[in-house]
Amino acid sequence: MTNERTSAETLALRVISWLLEDADRTQGFLAATGATPADLATQATDAGFLGAVMDFLLSDDALITGFCDAAGLPYTAPMQARPHLPGFSQMHWT
Repeated sequence: MTNERTSAETLALRVISWLLEDADRTQGFLAATGATPADLATQATDAGFLGAVMDFLLSDDALITGFCDAAGLPYTAPMQARPHLPGFSQMHWT
């Protein structure tokens, strides 16, 4: 596993932890993804699931800024990590 992938997985796990700190954020994630509360524990080691976590975070600027502010990270960190997890699709605007 590459260092970038390990770092991206670690960041996604930090996002899960941050989501779980707030019931509304947790419910938003579950509703948006169809995941169950049990999935948060059982799927946390699955890189594809971690990609979905990052996709959820990246779907809303308020989530990005809230997480990054809480984690002390630049707002660009989630997007820089996302390509290193499965399921990433680069947007083409042509």
